Amino acid sequence: MSYDNACKFLAEQYPTDFVRWLLATETRDIELLKTELLQEPIRADALTFLKAANQILHLEFQTLPSSKPALPFRMLDYSVRVKREYGADVEQVVIFLQQTASEVAFTEQYTDRTTLHRYRAIRVWEQDPEVFLASPALLPLATLAQTNSPASLLRKVAEEVSKIEDSEQRTNLASCTEIIAGLRFEKDLIHQLLSEDIMRESVIYQEILQRGLQQGLQQGLQQGQQQEALSLVIRLLTRRLGKVESNLEQQVRGLSLAQLEVLGEDLLDFSQKADLVTWLERQA
Repeated sequence: MSYDNACKFLAEQYPTDFVRWLLATETRDIELLKTELLQEPIRADALTFLKAANQILHLEFQTLPSSKPALPFRMLDYSVRVKREYGADVEQVVIFLQQTASEVAFTEQYTDRTTLHRYRAIRVWEQDPEVFLASPALLPLATLAQTNSPASLLRKVAEEVSKIEDSEQRTNLASCTEIIAGLRFEKDLIHQLLSEDIMRESVIYQEILQRGLQQGLQQGLQQGQQQEALSLVIRLLTRRLGKVESNLEQQVRGLSLAQLEVLGEDLLDFSQKADLVTWLERQA
């Protein structure tokens, strides 16, 4: 499950709450900026740029500390690109979700012989949960915050989610809470406190899940791993259309790697199994 994608979704849907938390600024005039910068496109699911006044908040959510290139250098690279593109002050914040002892999570600068670049690192497991509990949009992050009683904290988060009056917002935040809480809690406990039916009815839950599967598909295709790509395509089809009949599944299994790549993109537009049948007929 793509935990950092769920956080990205929260930041993009509730930018005011993240700007208030991280910049201590009250403003509703916030613009979501593109993540394709200059020469080489940056397509990172966990990357978000929010422009408030003449300041840009660069958010990056990290589940694992390792990355290529190394995270400190990437922060320098992003900062230079954003400043060149928008000519604004940039505040960079890396939010580490899963507890780790890795030095990367405790590093807040890039240095070499001639360069010093600073950014902020927030380790959610060290944060006071009250900060997150005070804002509906930040409730999912509260499940990972500092506590002597994780189960009690999860129960408190579930109670706060249940109090949200707007049904769509309540459903969406419940979905994100389930996903993010999975970094710390067993699924059985999460499902005891959060209604699984409500979460799975959420369009956001499906979108986040599908985005994660799609990313895995592209990685599999890039690595030339046909079996991995095939498995992910079938999972995507099942999520999109329900159980795929055996005869259709066999046709999918007979596709080439190039055809699987095309299907992985086209199936996002499918609304019924007839669309898959038509697509396969075209390939034949």
